[in-house]
Amino acid sequence: MHIPPLKIQVRFSDLDILGHVNNVIYLSYFEMARIHYFTALVGPEWDWLKQGVLLVKNEVEYHIPILLHDKPIISLFVEKIGNKSFSLGYKIMINEKLHTTGGSTLVCFDSTIQQSIAIPPIMREGLSKLIKDEN
Repeated sequence: MHIPPLKIQVRFSDLDILGHVNNVIYLSYFEMARIHYFTALVGPEWDWLKQGVLLVKNEVEYHIPILLHDKPIISLFVEKIGNKSFSLGYKIMINEKLHTTGGSTLVCFDSTIQQSIAIPPIMREGLSKLIKDEN
């Protein structure tokens, strides 16, 4: 399955005093990428309250600053799938040059019963199509 990477428009409010994207904004960019990919994998009508996810860990590695007029593109891939949790990786590219990498660990969660749940079959199937190619 090919899901096109997410194109981000850098907003003036994303910048810090040095004129580059503030470190906390990258987590918002990752969240936007997750929504973009999840919508493609499970559809816009997915019941996120019953078959949702909780974010349990984020990591960001800043390689090159992102500036106001840059046109970042974020790709997402799956690093690991467990029974109830999975790990995602992110790459932010600008003009085919790597600017940022990151990762997240998420656990599936049913908010209506306040418990973690097994990864739903449709989600597992979609995630398995995004497993990072080691080549």
